Amino acid sequence: MDEVAIDIQDAVHELFGEKTEIKLTVPSDAAHGDLSTNVAMQLAKRVGKNPREIAEAITSKLSYDAEVAGPGFLNIKLSGVWLNQVLDEQWSESYGGNDDGAGKTVLVEYPSQNVAKPYSVGHLRPGNQGWAVKRLMEVTGWKVITDNHLGDYGAPFGIWVVGFLKFSSEAALAERGVYELGDVYIKTKKALKEEEAKGERTLANQVQDWLLRLEDGDAEATRYSDLFNEVSLKHIHDVMDRLEIETDYELGEKFFAKQGKAEVERLLKAGVFEKNSDGSVICRLDEQGIDVPLLVLKSNGAALYATTDLATMLYREKEFKPDRIIHAVGAEQKFYFEQLFAMAKKIGLGDIEMVHLWFGIIDQISEDGVREKMSSRKGVVLMEELLDQAEAKARETVKGRDVSEEDIKKIALGAIKFNDFTSDRRTNILFDWKTIFALTGFSGPYVQYATVRINKILESNRGFEMVDFSDYDFAAEKPMIKALLEYPDIVRHSANLLEPHRIAFFAHNLAKTLNQYYEKNPVNSADDATRSARLMVLKKSAQVMTHALDILGVKVPGKM
Repeated sequence: MDEVAIDIQDAVHELFGEKTEIKLTVPSDAAHGDLSTNVAMQLAKRVGKNPREIAEAITSKLSYDAEVAGPGFLNIKLSGVWLNQVLDEQWSESYGGNDDGAGKTVLVEYPSQNVAKPYSVGHLRPGNQGWAVKRLMEVTGWKVITDNHLGDYGAPFGIWVVGFLKFSSEAALAERGVYELGDVYIKTKKALKEEEAKGERTLANQVQDWLLRLEDGDAEATRYSDLFNEVSLKHIHDVMDRLEIETDYELGEKFFAKQGKAEVERLLKAGVFEKNSDGSVICRLDEQGIDVPLLVLKSNGAALYATTDLATMLYREKEFKPDRIIHAVGAEQKFYFEQLFAMAKKIGLGDIEMVHLWFGIIDQISEDGVREKMSSRKGVVLMEELLDQAEAKARETVKGRDVSEEDIKKIALGAIKFNDFTSDRRTNILFDWKTIFALTGFSGPYVQYATVRINKILESNRGFEMVDFSDYDFAAEKPMIKALLEYPDIVRHSANLLEPHRIAFFAHNLAKTLNQYYEKNPVNSADDATRSARLMVLKKSAQVMTHALDILGVKVPGKM
């Protein structure tokens, strides 16, 4: 579009001495050409001429087919040869990426699991969306730092210690690991509710006591914290390895708790924070347009999320000096992050762009056929179970074919991840085994298979010697070339808007275009010039498709 717009702009200036912005659109009907503009109608009054006359004059100056339609629309038809020349001029080994973020640093926070709980499906989206945005930042030139801000502190710690002492043992923990801690948490929460119903607070007070003991550096509390974290981190790392995501740092809430309380005290003395009559501390945000103050310290002196997040923000500003911080956290925390970012401005961190990369929940279809939130009561909720089932489904999909275990895992993981990008991240997504493994439609396996087919053709032509194809018209390849030319802009928009689903939509559309192409245009049986031209376009298509899927964390199998 840029090349065509410049040519039209030059023609308008030469013909009428006018400098004007050229806006091009893609006609909904391909019969009307590849691009269209109403610049002639915009110029009519300024130059005192009929729009059709202006449009016809412009067409005479263009080097490609153009025709005038209606009162003065200029419809442009681009040849496959011209489009391929443009693609050749723009092509590089890093095609699709750019340097928009050069010289700038971004910190991306994901998946931020809670320790002492099995890795749940609830953290599938933070991992997927965070990873994809991290990759978008990398391919657009940003220096990227990643941090897994672990939930390893706060009231849950007290719940785990109380529950461990009441319901579990060292032997059970050694045998069942994090799943024992998960069960302990559920049992203890139930016991706390039963106690509350009786108007009692024995267990609740013990929970708070253990938390305060940890904050004070008590040896026994620290031992339990270290024990639970060791068990949890092994599990978390195992699952992250299977999900093929990683982070540079794992600076959790525990790391920042002590400093967070010190910062609260400092800002309280400076008059930035206020102490309530019950001893709790708040940060008023009225000047930021938020009526509800942020509670930064409990009345008993215990730390909160806001306490550790305060220290986290200050630490990141000092250590990493980021231009931007992106938090991949679900939509349910939207208001809290509005408060947090407002506090950041109030304490002097306004120069850092802070982004809440929020997303919807994961739904499933119930046994009754009703769409509902995926939960432990209604189906798979543990990530390891989900991955195991996905690999089993992948084995069914490729049953009877020579597909390696490594490729089966790529298909399984690709299906799960690609499903996360079936729509804008801000909408809920549906987890349906039937659709995510479909070899037709919007699915990971469909896109993977299209790429596998390209790679198979390229591999079968490994020994073929390319010949001159300068007379080839690229008519059949035109839809593919147009799609490839769009890719750099797709990447740029996806990065600017932090919307990786745009990459998935591009990959799916390119896969459809490629599948339509295969059916009508043989490669291996074509004459040498045609074969050479088609192999060249397919090689570029494979590079772009692999690049796009890599952004989403999806790998291309060797066979399917």
